[in-house]
Amino acid sequence: MPSSVNKRGLVPALRFPEFRDAGAWVRKKLGKAAIFYNGKAYSQEELLEQGKYKVLRVGNFFTNNNWYYSDLELEETKYCDHGNLLYAWSASFGPRIWEGGKVIYHYHIWKVVEQEGINKAFLFAVLNSQTERLKAQSANGLGLMHITKGAIEGWECGFPSEDEQQKIADCLTSIDELITAQSQKLDALKTHKKGLMQQLFPAEGETVPKRRFPEFQDAGEWEAKLLGEVVKSVKTGKLDANAMVRNGQYRFYTCAKNYYQIDHYAFEGEALLIAGNGAYLGYIHHFIGKFNAYQRTYVLQNFETNVGFLKCLLDRYLPSRILLEKKDGNTPYIVLSTITEMPLLIPKNDEEQQKIADCLASVDTLITAQAQKVESLKTHKKGLMQQLFPSVGGVAGEA
Repeated sequence: MPSSVNKRGLVPALRFPEFRDAGAWVRKKLGKAAIFYNGKAYSQEELLEQGKYKVLRVGNFFTNNNWYYSDLELEETKYCDHGNLLYAWSASFGPRIWEGGKVIYHYHIWKVVEQEGINKAFLFAVLNSQTERLKAQSANGLGLMHITKGAIEGWECGFPSEDEQQKIADCLTSIDELITAQSQKLDALKTHKKGLMQQLFPAEGETVPKRRFPEFQDAGEWEAKLLGEVVKSVKTGKLDANAMVRNGQYRFYTCAKNYYQIDHYAFEGEALLIAGNGAYLGYIHHFIGKFNAYQRTYVLQNFETNVGFLKCLLDRYLPSRILLEKKDGNTPYIVLSTITEMPLLIPKNDEEQQKIADCLASVDTLITAQAQKVESLKTHKKGLMQQLFPSVGGVAGEA
């Protein structure tokens, strides 16, 4: 049963047992539930590399890095401190409970102060729920870049008693803590893999790695080769990026992390596919079978070295080569020689190549499983929020 407004009034589909007879929620505009304070408008010239106060901008709202500073002394409402509820209203818009110290927050962020009878953690959940709905209605978040203050103050939301607000907030906070803990495990696995790769592949100027499996300790130096010497076919696809079709028979690779479908294939066999432009420039897919590709996707085939090892090698060294070789513009890209003329060091022993590939593949399996666990928790939370918060469409209530 979806969240609804029925004869009982405004009630969610899912309610904790002790509140099932507590009556309908009250509809309230967010402008009545909280005060939205404007931040300080800065020009780029006013932001300092060092200063008394950090300036929290949308660019570091969710990341806590790339800080600018200010020495200005402002009215108290222009500062936020630990525990304050904030809302970024442009770009990657959404709410956040601030966990840092005292900072000046930028004009593109509001400080949200709850009114009497409103639980802050519940208000955060309301803002989060409404934001997700808005993004879903706006082409998955791509069609909307900002929210006006009048619009958000006019949002109508349901509010139960303070006790029920606290219960819902505690439930969602516990899930957030699980997501955070599992995300930290995922980050730890990625860090472990990065460190492992630094040990298993030679450092710049070296011809042997720092760490080597015991059976290969005396196997000698790795061989220097160009990628074009160990990959006999490097081509690109011939299709536009929008050539995909729904439910196509074959995979269609573009320069995205995901693959799509198409009804005809141009390539067959084992391949490494490298994104040649865009936001995921350098991203690598490994596939065996029939497929097609976008005209800026590089298709590597006919290998004279272990393919799994080569993918690991590219994962390790291609990003730094792209930084040196990429052509900047509206859409950054690389050219064919970035791939074919890339210098490599390769173990002479095929078994050593396989051993390294197997080792890193086992870590990738752990990373994939952990990433799926995090996504599953996020999906669970999203579904739970849809059940815990009723829709307020067409309800008369407090104005």
